Amino acid sequence: MQNVRVVITGMGTINAIAPNADAFAAALKQGRCGIGPLKVFDTAGFRTRTGGEVRAFAPQERIPPVYYGKRMSRADAMAMVATLEALQDAGLLPLPDGLREDTGVAIGGGAGGMLEGEAAYQRYLSGHADTVRFSDFSAFCGASSADHMVSKLQLWGPKTTFMTACSSGATAIGYARDLIRDGVATAMIAGGTEPLARTTYAAFNSLKAVDPEYCKPFDRNRQGMSLGEGAGMLILESLPHALERGATIYGEVLGYGVSCDANHMTAPDPEASGAVRCMQMALADAGVAASSVDYINAHGTATPANDRMETIGIKRVFGDRAYHIPVSSTKSMIGHTLGAAGAIEAVASVLAIARGFIPPTIHRDVPDPECDLDFVTEGARAVTLNVVLSNSFAFGGNNTSLVLGRYTAEGIVP
Repeated sequence: MQNVRVVITGMGTINAIAPNADAFAAALKQGRCGIGPLKVFDTAGFRTRTGGEVRAFAPQERIPPVYYGKRMSRADAMAMVATLEALQDAGLLPLPDGLREDTGVAIGGGAGGMLEGEAAYQRYLSGHADTVRFSDFSAFCGASSADHMVSKLQLWGPKTTFMTACSSGATAIGYARDLIRDGVATAMIAGGTEPLARTTYAAFNSLKAVDPEYCKPFDRNRQGMSLGEGAGMLILESLPHALERGATIYGEVLGYGVSCDANHMTAPDPEASGAVRCMQMALADAGVAASSVDYINAHGTATPANDRMETIGIKRVFGDRAYHIPVSSTKSMIGHTLGAAGAIEAVASVLAIARGFIPPTIHRDVPDPECDLDFVTEGARAVTLNVVLSNSFAFGGNNTSLVLGRYTAEGIVP
């Protein structure tokens, strides 16, 4: 193990409130809500009609022809948009030839090209089988986005796709950090992508886990999540390489933890055992004391079970100090983007570190007495952040916590 420090030199995102990272920072500060009536597919017949949709998304207007593929799904295209932005931000577009063998992709996902497959199957059922093409299903696999990225960018390093439900994007970032730390790669594109799709929407509606209006994390009257879509990408590099080329450094991936509840397919352990182990492992991996955490970007889905569980878990990890650590859920603005959630929230956390603010939790109007932490609800809070914990607690008990930090030459003092 080389134990190389891993820094963040580029960011990119597209989501319900922003087409890029700069706009995302502004929207987060404003507490903008991107949850509204869905138009990407017909919601007639569903219990709910809302979600965090990327409006008027036109991939060919955002992706130069050299990087665009006609068989790209909505998920693939959003991933490519966020990737190109992140590479441009890092000063690595086009990627230097000498870096291609040492640059890889780790991406989280879920539905992949399901939206396109659903549309093609509907045409088939409607008697238009002659219009259905292989290209309608070629991106159905969740690994398609990573395939397009390495092919169009000509990357020859490690390539991995994670599908651990709502923790996929966060797990991909942690894994990418390991590859660089251990000398397997010099740079990694790491993040996640997720489209809205009928099947996903139907599944969460059948669970009655979706709020008909918009999600209200940690609110006493919360009724469930709001589904969303988007992509978030980070460019990770070894610190020596970033310094050698004079890159702007936005932050550092200090560590991460992964655990499993082994409890239920869709419900977390109500006593937060998996979440507690996950957060503790992340802090230990980062070499950071619990007393050093300045902000927690919560999983915060607004389901009754999750919000209570996460509150309990934070109290168990941080003790009395839990009441003095600012906590917020950015899902209140963009919805739950599932496989992309941990990645977009990592982008939000790095923006918070780099620009000195804590995003608010919006829609929390009636505090739940069981969720009694310092939830930031008064609007964005201006503050200097050195260490941020970003939680992703997924279905199946797939938990991942990232520890992200401000970059300093001497590193974070434990």
